[in-house]
Amino acid sequence: METKRIGAQTLRFSRPPRVESFANIGAKLEGQGPLADYFDELSEDSFFGEKTWEKGEACMQKRVLSRALEKATRRPEELDLIFAGDLLNQCIGTSFALREFGVPLCGVYGACSTMGESLALAAMSIDGGFARRAAAMTSSHFCTAERQYRMPVPYGSQRTPTAQWTATAAGCCILSNEGRGPAVTHAAIGRIVDRGITDANNMGAAMAPAAYDTLRALFSDTRTSPADYDLIVTGDLGRLGHEVVTDLFTRDGVDMTKNYKDCGLLLYDLERQDMHMGGSGCGCSAAVLNGYLLRGMREGKWNRIVFAPTGALLSPTSTMQGESIPGVCHAVILENIGEES
Repeated sequence: METKRIGAQTLRFSRPPRVESFANIGAKLEGQGPLADYFDELSEDSFFGEKTWEKGEACMQKRVLSRALEKATRRPEELDLIFAGDLLNQCIGTSFALREFGVPLCGVYGACSTMGESLALAAMSIDGGFARRAAAMTSSHFCTAERQYRMPVPYGSQRTPTAQWTATAAGCCILSNEGRGPAVTHAAIGRIVDRGITDANNMGAAMAPAAYDTLRALFSDTRTSPADYDLIVTGDLGRLGHEVVTDLFTRDGVDMTKNYKDCGLLLYDLERQDMHMGGSGCGCSAAVLNGYLLRGMREGKWNRIVFAPTGALLSPTSTMQGESIPGVCHAVILENIGEES
């Protein structure tokens, strides 16, 4: 039996699935950031024409999947599987968005790592021969996240200096067993890492150890170093978490300063926009991947990147009970390896 494991956490795909299409959607503040031109759709209305923010988030997922299908000139029934999730309880943003499409759904929850998790699972299903075409997608919404995890927005609570801004955004990537790519060549499945952080307003410190753990495993399993990639991008660690990851690798004698970025620092202009430590939410890394990063790869700006979104696996209940915040990071390697039919 063929094994596709090349280490404790990393998988190498023998028939790397190709990116057939991708799409992203954002709202007003995302449109004011440096990546505005990389969005398929930007809305001035945070409700997206709906009556509640939760329905607005479901609308984002519905529209971003429709956009990705349209760009691929595909119908919903041509998808074998969808892997998707969000930050809301019971992932209602996803289930309510997809109930009209009639496509088999695998709901996933990885908090802000959901884009990486769904992409890895979609790639595994295609490489394993269980699907010809699968979509990976996720979303987040500032107002729904604040209402669920902290305080409702109308309350007007003050944000701490270490806080980040949950992106109101969604992203969708359709993978196929054929096409021009880029291709998902590897996936590193993350472990739960908990360093005892209990501050729910300091996601960067809580998640950074998980990003370090997964990236270190990926480099070891593939026998590569940061220098072997054009770009390494974590998800939603923000300024503080990015510094922590860089420092942890420095202690190992590994230089991450030349090509390491974070989606939470790319999506917004931290000098002009008051996002404190940067962007967060699973829609942040999803929007950056399914716009800026994948378009850049197709244009030849990068040929080999690591995309490693990271999630904080807390809940309002666990926070109120004084629990620490576990983190997880799922990474994929995307490469331009030529067209396959």
